[in-house]
Amino acid sequence: MRNAGVIILLFLSMSLIQSCSNSSDPTGWNEEKINKWYESGKYLNGLAITPDESINKREFAIAYFGNKERWDKAFAFLKNTDLKALEVKKHELDGDNLFALVTEYITKNEEDTKFEAHKKYADIQYTISGSEQISVSPVTKKGEILTPYDETKDLEFMTVSESTHLIATPEKFFLFFPSDLHRPGVKAGENAQVKKVVVKVKL
Repeated sequence: MRNAGVIILLFLSMSLIQSCSNSSDPTGWNEEKINKWYESGKYLNGLAITPDESINKREFAIAYFGNKERWDKAFAFLKNTDLKALEVKKHELDGDNLFALVTEYITKNEEDTKFEAHKKYADIQYTISGSEQISVSPVTKKGEILTPYDETKDLEFMTVSESTHLIATPEKFFLFFPSDLHRPGVKAGENAQVKKVVVKVKL
């Protein structure tokens, strides 16, 4: 009788362990599982744009599974919309939970731009046409606050002590979370016109 109880207890323990390992909560996933999920590209739902290598895979996985429906809607918008024909304005997708900002501008010189950060939203940034330089810095490299955080705009500006320069083109998209200080809109070579969409995903 005691042996039967031990066997049942072992079975329940193994079932619990297996259930945890198959959990859709990525906070407990190891790097191998995170990478396998990310490389599968299932979250894109057929979107034929490559995610940039700079994306924080673990942070993305946690955010994605924390609100899968919202992220799926964001990627569906990018996939099913004629982005080149999109009007330059704010496009409501799900109230303040999800919206897209479409802009057109001439890229600037580096000294005329600032690093920015957000606290409430993640950015999916995609350059529809043209190319620009986007510089990225971890929040640990944050320097002087140039403009204090504005809760209404979910925006603050700062300097950084170190950054990486990336080139944004129509072949790939970028993801920026609150831990990613970023400076978009910088010229990639010559000052040139860019059309861009930023999908704001509330976290």
